[in-house]
Amino acid sequence: MLQWTFDTLLGLGLLWLASSALASPDLFRAIVLFVAFGLLMALAWARLDAPDVALAEAAIGAGLTGALLMAALARLQDNRIVAPDDDDDQSRSDHVSKNDPQKGIT
Repeated sequence: MLQWTFDTLLGLGLLWLASSALASPDLFRAIVLFVAFGLLMALAWARLDAPDVALAEAAIGAGLTGALLMAALARLQDNRIVAPDDDDDQSRSDHVSKNDPQKGIT
């Protein structure tokens, strides 16, 4: 009875983590939930007597992929483009080429 309860809670936890990771608007939170999902999935594979798959899931699914996603998030935050001011838009329109066929069209 205890094993059945643990397996049920494990399955419900996996479903909750998956839906939370997909629905999260915050990228950092989504990555953390994804890593937690990978660790719980590794535990689920171990409960299914597949230690080789569990080890691969923990190493690749939670560890390597989580680290790569964190590095990508850090790179995204470093390369944010700041919206130009209205003054910059006016100066850009002054530099439009005279041969531009779209110049007179608004």
